[in-house]
Amino acid sequence: MKSLNLGPIPALRGEIALPGSKSLSNRYLLLAALSHGTTTLVDLLDSDDIRAMKGALSQLGVGLEPVSANTLAVTGIGGAGFVSPAVALNLGNAGTAMRPLAAALCAAQGEFTLDGVQRMRERPIGDLVDGLRPILADGASIDYAMNEGYPPLRIVARGFRGGRTRIKGNTSSQFLTGLLMAAPLSPAALEIEVEGELISKPYIEITLASV
Repeated sequence: MKSLNLGPIPALRGEIALPGSKSLSNRYLLLAALSHGTTTLVDLLDSDDIRAMKGALSQLGVGLEPVSANTLAVTGIGGAGFVSPAVALNLGNAGTAMRPLAAALCAAQGEFTLDGVQRMRERPIGDLVDGLRPILADGASIDYAMNEGYPPLRIVARGFRGGRTRIKGNTSSQFLTGLLMAAPLSPAALEIEVEGELISKPYIEITLASV
């Protein structure tokens, strides 16, 4: 048997294209949708989570125009002027779409249902719902369409009223991210208390840097 010895390579030269970040891509898609005017997003990741978010935003009336490969022009609806779709928004198993979008829709006006594949229906979302309910405006609601604590969610949105709420820090960082991304849509001051140790701090730092 012959062996092959490979010595160290003195240098490498060239270019590589790294894929976009799932966490950043879906954050920026939602923020662009909530903005006024058109935002061009470059190097978006192409994945199931991103396609789920884009599909939902399109159903909600957000303009999405491909510019080139992985580059998308997003025409925002300004604030939270989403169109209420006639059917449920199917977010597959995309937690990075379900959690922030649920919070953003609660800050809007209209009626919405968020659903996904069977695996999504097994992923708890109760902490986020509990954090949203205290800050909903009069006449608004967010309820479970099937099993308590899990999607699908049925939202009757009348916007936020502001005030104070709590969110657990030791579960998914996506719950706090959802609240933070929707908070600027509140017409009154909103205070979020984080209970317990905050896990996944880098993801929260990404959210704070984004909004």
